[in-house]
Amino acid sequence: MRSQLLVCIASTFLFASPAAAQTLAKGSPALQLSEAKKTKPEGCPPLLSSLPPRIIPAAIKRDQLGLKFIGHSTFMIESPLGVRVATDFNDSVQPARMPNVITMNRAHSTHFTHNPPPEIKHVLRGWDPKGGAAAHDVTIRDMRIRNVVTNLRDWSGGTDYRGNSIFVFEASLLCVAHLGHLHHELTREHLKQLGRIDVALVPVDGSMTLNREAMLRVVRSMGAPLVVPMHFFGSWSLEEFIALAKEKKFDIRVSRTPEIVLSRQMLPRKPTVLVLPGH
Repeated sequence: MRSQLLVCIASTFLFASPAAAQTLAKGSPALQLSEAKKTKPEGCPPLLSSLPPRIIPAAIKRDQLGLKFIGHSTFMIESPLGVRVATDFNDSVQPARMPNVITMNRAHSTHFTHNPPPEIKHVLRGWDPKGGAAAHDVTIRDMRIRNVVTNLRDWSGGTDYRGNSIFVFEASLLCVAHLGHLHHELTREHLKQLGRIDVALVPVDGSMTLNREAMLRVVRSMGAPLVVPMHFFGSWSLEEFIALAKEKKFDIRVSRTPEIVLSRQMLPRKPTVLVLPGH
């Protein structure tokens, strides 16, 4: 695990400039044309939250979702009917309880596995191993899971078109987006595909993904009232993100436990960063 994180840190020279990130987001003209012709999945419908945030112990009811930070970019999301999703499932950071759904991205080895356990029924990759764009839109019991493809910087500094996915989890009247290993800001088309997002699980390392200013612009453009940081290397990178978020007028809240319960009633009026303990 340590060696993999050192590889992440050592590779910060791949960080793209704002202009390069914009090009990366848009992709080639041919790609834009082909993507425009596709029928996009309908996102979460607009809905405004109204009540102040509350953090309550994990006990999932019909109108709730369980969220637990496992570490790095892996969360366990659990629905009332027992759908357990592990995001960015990999060989190094795994939940103690076996998920029945996993999502993965391929930026590097702490975001995927080549050998998912056979008992996991649903394996959703954020890329298409055969080429092209990954396309997921599945409903499992009481949870809908879909993806919105984005691009990656590859290890040579080029562009891996459609190499990453933002996964959106819809259940209990909530829409949760896991941004994966996002390398560029989002276009209007990305935002249209995403639809309403209530909770954004956001990489905040500031180098391997996007710089922190750009990541906060992404969060603002999505309109998510609740932002949960992930993918940070030590407390210093998390603290730098928090300091910048405060400067940008986000409220900051810190949970005592890595596991909380989400509901529409706990969503804040004002954009809020909620820190779950872990790394």
